[in-house]
Amino acid sequence: MLDSVVIIDYNMGNLRSVEKAFKRVGAKVKISNNHNVIKEASKIVLPGVGSFKDGMRNLRDLKLVELLNREILINKKPFLGICLGMQLISKIGYENGQSRGLGWIDAEVIRFDFHTNQKRLKVPHIGWNNVIYKNSNSLFFKIEDGSDFYFVHSYYCNANNSNLITTTTDYGIEFVSSLNRENIFAVQFHPEKSQKVGLQLLTNFINIEV
Repeated sequence: MLDSVVIIDYNMGNLRSVEKAFKRVGAKVKISNNHNVIKEASKIVLPGVGSFKDGMRNLRDLKLVELLNREILINKKPFLGICLGMQLISKIGYENGQSRGLGWIDAEVIRFDFHTNQKRLKVPHIGWNNVIYKNSNSLFFKIEDGSDFYFVHSYYCNANNSNLITTTTDYGIEFVSSLNRENIFAVQFHPEKSQKVGLQLLTNFINIEV
């Protein structure tokens, strides 16, 4: 039997597309913010669309911060952060003011700023873009270097430890598009919207053993 996957419901975006993608690759998956369901799950996914400040507030209001710290940092359950879910594992974010994140990764979440480098690219960054390997890991098994994934974001993680950077992507600047620290995996793009390569990544996640 496949490990069970719980998608954290913290009122930040449409989670059904993530659930549908996991089901498509054969995962046993639930959307929930119930503490007992989260404790019983083998793997945890934190997706999300919206503001860093709102996301952290909702996690705190649902009393999920301490629970996630225990399940991920102590019990070492495999974790996948997607888009906002990747940003929230950083130490600090600057969207709508300064906010503390979960702090699992030494990083800050900052906005694309093309006024200073004359690139004049549109923000948010929307559409297909490729990811370039920096440090390979099992999340990208059978995925070619330079593969295209689908992005929608205005902010990105500026990581201070290059050893944790799995891939980068170029959008006016080279930014971090995925991170990994032990059992913690995070991607800025949307695998659930990235067709074949996205489904391969989700398959890899459900097969991960840490």
